[in-house]
Amino acid sequence: MLKAFSGGTFGRDFTASIVVFLVAMPLCMGIAIASGVPPEKGLITGIIGGIVVGMLAGSPLQVSGPAAGLAVIVFEIVREQGLSALGPILILAGAIQVIAGLMRVGGWFRAISPAVVHGMLAGIGVLIVVGQFHVLFDDTPLSSGLANLLAMPAQLFGLSTGDTVTAFTVGMVTIGGMLGWEKFRPASLKLVPGALVGVLLATLVAFFLALPVARVVVPESIVAAVTLPEAGLFATMMDPAVITIAIAIAFIASAETLLSAAAVDRMHDGVRTDYNRELSAQGVGNLLCGFAGALPMTGVIVRSSANVQAGAKTRMSAVLHGVWILGFVALLPWLLREIPMAALAGILVVTGVRLVSVDHVRHLLNRYGPLPAIVWAATLICVVTTDLLTGVLVGIGLSMLELIPHLSRLRLKLEDESRGDAHEVALRGSATFLTLPKLSAKLDSLPSGGLVILNVERLGHIDHTTAEMVREWVERRRGNGSPVELFGATGRMRQLVA
Repeated sequence: MLKAFSGGTFGRDFTASIVVFLVAMPLCMGIAIASGVPPEKGLITGIIGGIVVGMLAGSPLQVSGPAAGLAVIVFEIVREQGLSALGPILILAGAIQVIAGLMRVGGWFRAISPAVVHGMLAGIGVLIVVGQFHVLFDDTPLSSGLANLLAMPAQLFGLSTGDTVTAFTVGMVTIGGMLGWEKFRPASLKLVPGALVGVLLATLVAFFLALPVARVVVPESIVAAVTLPEAGLFATMMDPAVITIAIAIAFIASAETLLSAAAVDRMHDGVRTDYNRELSAQGVGNLLCGFAGALPMTGVIVRSSANVQAGAKTRMSAVLHGVWILGFVALLPWLLREIPMAALAGILVVTGVRLVSVDHVRHLLNRYGPLPAIVWAATLICVVTTDLLTGVLVGIGLSMLELIPHLSRLRLKLEDESRGDAHEVALRGSATFLTLPKLSAKLDSLPSGGLVILNVERLGHIDHTTAEMVREWVERRRGNGSPVELFGATGRMRQLVA
């Protein structure tokens, strides 16, 4: 952390932290509400994710906090088992992440098919939209995604009471303000987040017109929002159902975190992510969230992108954004209580829509054929119609179909030869997600600056997961001014890894 105060970086980190804080505040509260818990639970997670995880993080510019990707599974936990069950589950999930990081398995999460991850996020996006659609009307989401979806027409055409119309109008003001600002904001104010503008506009309208809409409820003191685990914690953690859910949360949170970290690495030229350290840091954060009775956390791409775009240089910006959240909640809780619930629902509806990345599935289809697109669609559908874990497992199972034609030759041999400043890495055999951690570690270990020759003349097969990793590595290296040449690739192989 001492580096954050040297080299003239503190000023950049300070200003970036304010931008991230402004992005994080409405999202922390909105994701908490979407998870079926009070908004202050999301704020506690944002504080821990900023201050604690920010100090320990292996990804210097990634920001951690409550994530939309876990809102659905938390909602189910709270609905079926109560809020008190969340603490033991998060303590166990955090411990799993810490151990996984110490055992250096962080790289394996990068081996999860991008089609599965983006299909999962798309399914979560759909569930958030159909659930928060009802909150736009000051109503409560139903028990499942399908139930919420089927109830949408009745909700939309049942605008019979004045209060319902008013709440819906406030939500539309939020969405309109957010999208309008993002489209027309002046270049000098490009760092002011649209979500903040939308919530601020709706709050001012509701305040000055004294509109009869539901508003955010937060306690007078953030300390009062901390809920320590109940007696019998250890016995609860030994419950097979709790263990199963904790494993699911640890798996999904880790995958989302590390894929977000990889995306953040593509946005800047600074220090690369230490995936194992980042995994353990997230585990510590989730342990503390469990003991505080807060929401689970992951590395989050929206806040991380804002951090990079605002010019952050070290992890100090993430730490400071947590300090600003703590200070705001401690000193100005009355201001939070003026925010309409429908305004936060509007922000989450836009967030959910953006999780459904049609461009990504189109990219998979055009570059790798129909199988990854089918995996994406199947994962999305199963997440919406069943549950998050089932959807992810179905997606992983389908992605393994790519291995079937190559079962007899799944080994990958790597040969590295140095020639002055140039390095040649020869790949022989099959490059699949099973060998992705080994290949990724080899590529990341190559010194920067010199020429790298990827010899794929004797590479018999490469799956779409590994091809995406190699493509991103090539783009990142070339973006940093280090040349990469491909030797021996012809036809489809050149298209896959070039």
